Amino acid sequence: MSSGRIKAGKGATLTVEFTSEAQALARRAVELAEEKQASDIVMLDLRKLNTIADYFVICSGESDRQLKAIIEAIDSGLAHELDRHARMEGLASSGWVLLDYGDVVVHIFSTALREYYRIERLWSKATPVVVVQ
Repeated sequence: MSSGRIKAGKGATLTVEFTSEAQALARRAVELAEEKQASDIVMLDLRKLNTIADYFVICSGESDRQLKAIIEAIDSGLAHELDRHARMEGLASSGWVLLDYGDVVVHIFSTALREYYRIERLWSKATPVVVVQ
């Protein structure tokens, strides 16, 4: 989230918070994952580290059925609410699905594959914006 200062008259300064479209999309993906009881949800701010994406959202599900529910909730929710459509890689049955919205990438893992790949460790210099356990 960026902020700006606006003079409010007689020496007073008003600070205004700006939320980017990418940040709003990532936060909504977190909320949709949370509604489907995804576990270990993390939103990472990558803007200072790369040009691949502004944010990663990473979450886990306990079963193929739950992974499918999380994927469907995020994919259809963001398409319906924000008119954003993802490029999807992977299958729930493989244990890892990636939803690529350009500026936001959502990783949905099985618990076992999340532990195996430890993607947060690869991006350890990223700033965690949201962590839901």
